Amino acid sequence: MAETGASSLPQSPPPHTPVARAERFVWLTARVLEQHLFAHHFRGGAADPVETALDAYRNEDGGYGHALEPDLRGPVSQPLHTARALRVLDAVGRCAGQRVEHMCRYLTSVSTADGALPAIHPSQRGYPAAPFVPVVDDPPSDLLATGPVVGLLHRNEVWHAWLFRATDFCWQAVESLEKSHPYEIEAAVAFLDSAPDRPRAEAAADRLGRLVREHRLAALDPDNLDAYPVSPGYAPGEHHFPFDYARTPSSLARAWFTDDEMARSLDHLAARQQDDGGWPLSWRRWAPAAALEARPAVTIEALRTLRAYGRGIG
Repeated sequence: MAETGASSLPQSPPPHTPVARAERFVWLTARVLEQHLFAHHFRGGAADPVETALDAYRNEDGGYGHALEPDLRGPVSQPLHTARALRVLDAVGRCAGQRVEHMCRYLTSVSTADGALPAIHPSQRGYPAAPFVPVVDDPPSDLLATGPVVGLLHRNEVWHAWLFRATDFCWQAVESLEKSHPYEIEAAVAFLDSAPDRPRAEAAADRLGRLVREHRLAALDPDNLDAYPVSPGYAPGEHHFPFDYARTPSSLARAWFTDDEMARSLDHLAARQQDDGGWPLSWRRWAPAAALEARPAVTIEALRTLRAYGRGIG
C-alpha cells in the first residue's frame, strides 16, 4: 500500500502506557457515551459526539433514564441519572442553555418538600435497581443526591429558582453532619467546592476534614487497610482514599491530607489498573451488565484524577 500522507495520520500511543491500555479496555467494553468521553478527554475528541450520545438517555420530562447510572435500570427519569448527565455536560463544557433549563424543571418536579432531591424517586418501582438503593414511597431529602447537582449548577453559573431552596438544604445538611460515611462526605465536597459563599465553604470543609480524620473515613496507608473501618452497608474492602475526596488539587478537601498521604493514595490508584486496562469497581456488584457498564466511567475518572495531579499516564 502506498505510504503517501501517512505522516499526517494520528500517531499511535506507546502500547503499555496507562492511557493506551485503558483505551483498549474502553473499545472492548464501553458504551458509546464513554467511548466519546474517553476520546474527548485523552484523544482531542470533540464535545458534540458526547452530547449526541447523551441524548439517547434523555426523556421528555427533561430528566435522564435508561440506565445512564448503571445501578438503576429501566427507562424512567431519576435524580441520579440526571446528576450523571450534568457531570457529563460539565466535563465537556456544555453545562448551559435550554438542555440544562429543562433538567432544572425536571429536578423541581421530583424535589421533596424542602426543595432537595431524593436518592430514588418512587417511579423506579417495578424496574431493576441495585439493592443498596432501595425504593420507598416517600423518600427523604438526600445530600448524596442533591449536593453534587447543586455544586455543578453553581460551578457553571446556572441560575434557576430550584437552586435557592436546594442550596439552603445543602448548607444545612453539610453544616450539621456529625456522623457520616465516605459517599456523603464526597457529595458534601462536591457542593462546597463550587458553593458561592467561599468563606463559609472553607469553614465547613475544614470541619469536615477533621471529621474524616477523626472517624478514619479515609484510608491513609494503602499498605495497612485493615487499620481503617469500612462503613456499614459498604462492600467488603470498600475503602475510600484521599483522591476520592480531592479529585483535583484545587478541591477544598486537598487541605485535609499531607503531601505524603496524597502521594501514597495516588500511587495506590495508579497501581489498581487491571491487566485488561480498566480500573476495578470498589462497590458491591449486583448484576453483570451494571458492573460492565460502570467500569469504563471509573477508568476515565481514575485517569483524569492522575492527570490532574501531574502523574504521567501517557
